[in-house]
Amino acid sequence: MQGKIIKGIAGFYYVYVENKGIYECKAKGKFRNKSIKPLVGDNVMVDIIDEEKKKGNISEILERKNQLIRPAVANVDQAMIVFAVKKPNPNLNLLDRFLVMMEFQNIETIICFNKTDIGDDDYMNQLQTIYQKAGYKVMFASATEEQGVDEIKKMLKGKSTVFAGPSGVGKSSMLNALTKDYKMETGAISEKIGRGKHTTRHSEIFNIDSNSYVFDTPGFSSLFVPGMTKEKLQYCFPEMPQYEPECRFTGCAHINEPDCGIKNALEQGKIARERYENYVLLYKELEQLEKNKY
Repeated sequence: MQGKIIKGIAGFYYVYVENKGIYECKAKGKFRNKSIKPLVGDNVMVDIIDEEKKKGNISEILERKNQLIRPAVANVDQAMIVFAVKKPNPNLNLLDRFLVMMEFQNIETIICFNKTDIGDDDYMNQLQTIYQKAGYKVMFASATEEQGVDEIKKMLKGKSTVFAGPSGVGKSSMLNALTKDYKMETGAISEKIGRGKHTTRHSEIFNIDSNSYVFDTPGFSSLFVPGMTKEKLQYCFPEMPQYEPECRFTGCAHINEPDCGIKNALEQGKIARERYENYVLLYKELEQLEKNKY
């Protein structure tokens, strides 16, 4: 029988089978022998061991549409990255890292800034300008006030969407607002450190309606996916490659070289300075990582 892995914890996989319910499954040894790990989002074939206790074994992993490395999930249509406009203030470097990871994995991303009820209008306009200029869909919401929730539902309609964001930004509250049938544990903000406690400890799929799914993923702070290099980085900033033909030098890094099309675009306000500065930081990080290998 066919189902979808909706959660995986400590070697157990919880597989949803339509009209049957959820089965607790182990993966057969052949996957381990081939170093294949089932992922949340995988469509799988299940051999039932005990129908009454809803237990089974995963016997086959069906072909994946795609597979993300960070977060480790499969069969994704798009990503929605959630940051707060305040408490905590958005870490744009972390946001850009996530966007780079998604660009590298060819996943379209929507940026959602939450907690607009306590935000500053001028700053929110600034955030919108930075990321719309980069070509991203940007939206603002307040999960606690349920503002923007209907618009988010439209964006998620008919798709499997990875929900991600650092802890404390109201991601759990947002998911609660999206589906009244499901109430996540919402972590209180730690007054002492101004950050949220991690409330999501594993990736999990939730059904918003009949054909719309969200993958809830743990709070992240990871750097890059394997295979990323400093030369590939510029192509993960969608606003940059169009100006590369104007660079004097082939293989321009867009940092110290003269007559650089991307630096000229920056000076003309076509590229946001915040984005460019994060590009430079990430480029130098990747450069250092490469040096450390040798």
